[in-house]
Amino acid sequence: MTESCDLLVIGSGAAGLSAAVTAAHHGLRVIVAEKDAVLGGTTAWSGGWIWAPGNPVCARSGTVESVAACETYLRAVLGPHFDPARVAAFLTHAPGMVAFLETHTALVFEPGSHIPDTYSHLPGAGMGGRSVIAAPYDGRALGPLLPLLRKPLRETSFWGLTIQAGADLRAFMSMTRQPRAFLHVARRMTRHLWDLARHGRAMQLRNGSALVARLIRSAADLGVELRTHSPAIRLTQQGARITGAVLRINGAEVTIQATRGVVLASGGFPQDSARRAAQFPQNATHRSLAVPTATGDGLRMAEAVGARQGAVASPGAWCPVSVVRWPDGREAPFPHIIERGKPGLIAVLPNGQRFCNEGLGYHDFVTALLAATPPGQPPEAWLITTRAFQRRYGLGISRPFPVPLRPWLRRGYLTSAKTPEALATACGIDPAGLRATLDQWNLHAARGDDPAFHRGTTAYMRLQGDAAHTPNPCVAPIDRAPYLAVRVIPGSFGTFAGLATDAAARVLRAGAPIPGLYAAGGDMASVMGGFYPAGGINLGPALTFGHIAGLHAACKLDPAP
Repeated sequence: MTESCDLLVIGSGAAGLSAAVTAAHHGLRVIVAEKDAVLGGTTAWSGGWIWAPGNPVCARSGTVESVAACETYLRAVLGPHFDPARVAAFLTHAPGMVAFLETHTALVFEPGSHIPDTYSHLPGAGMGGRSVIAAPYDGRALGPLLPLLRKPLRETSFWGLTIQAGADLRAFMSMTRQPRAFLHVARRMTRHLWDLARHGRAMQLRNGSALVARLIRSAADLGVELRTHSPAIRLTQQGARITGAVLRINGAEVTIQATRGVVLASGGFPQDSARRAAQFPQNATHRSLAVPTATGDGLRMAEAVGARQGAVASPGAWCPVSVVRWPDGREAPFPHIIERGKPGLIAVLPNGQRFCNEGLGYHDFVTALLAATPPGQPPEAWLITTRAFQRRYGLGISRPFPVPLRPWLRRGYLTSAKTPEALATACGIDPAGLRATLDQWNLHAARGDDPAFHRGTTAYMRLQGDAAHTPNPCVAPIDRAPYLAVRVIPGSFGTFAGLATDAAARVLRAGAPIPGLYAAGGDMASVMGGFYPAGGINLGPALTFGHIAGLHAACKLDPAP
């Protein structure tokens, strides 16, 4: 069986849907083929922040900066992995991508006016205004499309309710101390419980869920054909040109002829065990936060026609995770994003020693952990703190007061003890090493200092801390029993080591573009070169290069496809 369209998009995350709505707006007939039963890929589980320097949303809020400053910053972070042509394409088209989605789709954005770049001490770093996030969305606006939207993760939502970083998260964290915060949380939870009773799912969509929902709504309004249960198994070609792909639908092979080409946006290879074993350092204990269907389909199909992976500094977008074991026996990773920079927590190795600045980016934390782990030993660390810290900030999946703590102690997710030595023994940490580390930490923390790793010395670190804590929002003693610990291991949000592409998102073969073949998102080698210069550096380039691919396929970029 053979069908036809102008552009075939394989994958339905941010990159694929961006390409689809862009091409459809410019008059192309577009099919989005998704192997899973639902749409959104890992994007739907993400925090939803989009790094797009120079975007018009933040410009309206007063942030006006030059492309040169952003380029200076990326040169400083990426070093030899800086790709001038692709970085220029990203910085040029990211503002236009945001403007296009604002003007021609259901996307509405909120500014990240006060979010500094990760390495805020480097030249050209932004102090805010380079990020945006999709505004909250009412799931009822999707109508019959709602069942196609991937539901939030149990681990990273609160009874299925997504909580957005910023004012929303601050309200949940301070609800027992601030009446306005309590009212905000009460309103959200009351509405959420009603939605669960009536619809069986969250309808107050935020973060990546809101982004995907708005893109799905936009794609449907533009006439994009959204197909689930439709895995792509191979590309088709005529001569050097890619002409479409073969999908497996209801057990039968269906050939989709795509006159303008194919966009690979299947999410990279975070769940491809063989490729991960070959490329991830010390992969045995690794836990990915990506959707199970992100198994490298796009890379395999492209390699079959001569494409290759691009060179990056790191194959994965790392994040420390703890393993959550539910009463039904299911295990799942939980990403440690929020609490690591708060005052009164450190991370230690099995020898009881610190190994990094805990408040830097999650990618840096895992990079440091891998570097500090001797060959042949499993990379693991423990976050060490107190019950008082957990009750205020939470610790991993265990939420702050008033959510009960005891279930997580009973299940063994958290370890508690009355002394550091007892805690170390229970965790398998060297007791003398932990005691010496805590004594050294507490000696300086009482003055708000961290001479070993300099917590709280940049704008990014201070944002991760607690502004109400003085003199340093990131540093406090750990000297009040009972003590708590949670074990963390390397995890990832996705992969950086996608296909080599050019500035027009075209996949390369022997250094030249493959006619009719594009890649974006995890299927494209990251324009960030395997580094993590800011929050939102996965979704920002995914949306931007998806947009570029859609423009190029519609002959709105030079050269024509």
